[in-house]
Amino acid sequence: MTQPTSYGGRPFMPAPGAPAPELRVAQFRGHARRLTWSALVLIAVAGACGWFYDNLPAPFENWMMFAAAGVVVLLLVLLPFFAWWSHLYTITTRRVIERSGFLARRRRELVHVRGYTIQVRRGILQRMWGAGTLTLSNGVDQPMRLANIPSVGLVHEALVDQVEVNQILAHRDAQALPPAPPTE
Repeated sequence: MTQPTSYGGRPFMPAPGAPAPELRVAQFRGHARRLTWSALVLIAVAGACGWFYDNLPAPFENWMMFAAAGVVVLLLVLLPFFAWWSHLYTITTRRVIERSGFLARRRRELVHVRGYTIQVRRGILQRMWGAGTLTLSNGVDQPMRLANIPSVGLVHEALVDQVEVNQILAHRDAQALPPAPPTE
């Protein structure tokens, strides 16, 4: 049996019954626009520290200002950044994986072969930034929510393609192989 040629960048289909390797299709985080306020706070704290350095009223000292600035940066800049950085979505040829958590890791998976519905929600600000929220529901497990993802149309299209290909492969592999021609 010969392998069909690939047109338009589509991957080759494995031979019937052969295991297909799991490949990463996409990996992304939520849209970084949620870090806008953190960036503004960081700029304001840096400006305030520069302005008030050696210009503080009598009972205050520079180390007090730097300690307060460190606490503000930790709470309003670093913690939101690490919360954003630790939430990762991965789409492979077999499943969708959601990983979250900084100290305690949490992982959820949704396989393409079982099929699921995809709901797209885009608010006004999400449309302005080209983002959106996808909700994947297979009717059995709790729905997986991919919040504020960039290029939501492209991700939606990739998910639909993966579900279709996986269901076609599962159907093809479930069929009985034709008997081999007799060899003499």
